[in-house]
Amino acid sequence: MANITGMTRGGEAWEPAFVVALNQKTCIGCGRCYKVCPRNVFDLVEREEALGDEDDLDMDDFDDEDDNMMVMSIKDALDCIGCGACSRVCPKNCHTHEPQPVAA
Repeated sequence: MANITGMTRGGEAWEPAFVVALNQKTCIGCGRCYKVCPRNVFDLVEREEALGDEDDLDMDDFDDEDDNMMVMSIKDALDCIGCGACSRVCPKNCHTHEPQPVAA
């Protein structure tokens, strides 16, 4: 199946790359991607909720201050329009984008 493509104002073909993953281990919860997103793609969640059971985590990787830290999660990936604004403002490069096929 062909990837989604569009046209620029100048008539050139453009293939948007949509957010497909967010690395919550490197996310600092700054909220920049949440603020810049023109759609309702992201949500702030508590670190434990985002990363799962604490038994699975190496808690030495986090400071005591980080225990209640909020991190971003992908709330609705299907609402992403592929603008890439989130990855341009992220100071930790947490977002992964890929072209996607047209949904059937």
